[in-house]
Amino acid sequence: MPLEILSIVLPVFILIGIGYTAARIGLVSQTVGEALGQFVFVIAIPALIFKTLSVIEFGDENPWGLWATYFCGVAATWVLASLLIRKGFKREARAGVVGGVSAAFANTVMVGLPLISSVYGDEGLVPLLIIISVHLPIMTVVISVLMERAAALDGISTPPPLGEMILKIGRNLATNPIIIALVCALIWRSSGLSFTPILSDVLGRISSTALPVALLSLGMSMVPYGIRGNILPGLLLSCLKIGVMPAIVFLMGAYVLHLPPLWTAVATVTAACPTGINAYIFANRYGTGHAMSANSITLTTIAAVVTCGLWVAIVEAWRAAG
Repeated sequence: MPLEILSIVLPVFILIGIGYTAARIGLVSQTVGEALGQFVFVIAIPALIFKTLSVIEFGDENPWGLWATYFCGVAATWVLASLLIRKGFKREARAGVVGGVSAAFANTVMVGLPLISSVYGDEGLVPLLIIISVHLPIMTVVISVLMERAAALDGISTPPPLGEMILKIGRNLATNPIIIALVCALIWRSSGLSFTPILSDVLGRISSTALPVALLSLGMSMVPYGIRGNILPGLLLSCLKIGVMPAIVFLMGAYVLHLPPLWTAVATVTAACPTGINAYIFANRYGTGHAMSANSITLTTIAAVVTCGLWVAIVEAWRAAG
């Protein structure tokens, strides 16, 4: 891995390590990490998204190709992971869904935003925000529907009517701070308004805290996960997450849909980000797959300092050759 790439990627994961170490040795309490995480999720990241999305130039590129590229990687990896857990490890349907989430749900916000910002700057945030704008809604709907269906297959519950389920999901998304920030930014852009100096300064001050505090709080939140029993499923899911998924996204963007090189690079590196904590949240909610989701989160986060750097090196070598 070229040293200049490592020098860009490494500080991102050093901050995660500092947060983890501080919480692990008791320098700060777990409640501090939770409070910082809530601040990042409710205030800092939404402010950053609103500020960036309100003024950034998107150009004339069509987002559909980017979405198709990224979600082809998500779908293919999800299917492989679910088959691995269901057929290879003979687990129940709910565990198969947790396996899919663990291998295909990238941490696009807490890791993706700082990483892409460090490597590609504001220009790289354009395709990332296009991905984020649909990532959470699509993944939330798909996970909820598949989990309810899986619970019915496992004989532990009867799935609610689809309309009722979609309405409940819609209510949850409508109160999600990131979704609210995205919608407000789009409304602001369409209004033609501009930021006053005071508003710009306030948003800038809050936004400047978002990325470093997000990484520190993510590190603190990693303490309860760790490496648990039943390691092999988590290890294989981690390989799918940081190896197979970004490879599929890269091939789709570079050679099938021929996205702009920067968009292909951003989509690939985003796909290589560690497993999101949402995997464990869903495992906990539906009572299965705790160990493999926790192991996937931990292993992919530990490996990401190397694997994300390698994917950056790969896509940058491809861009240079083109």
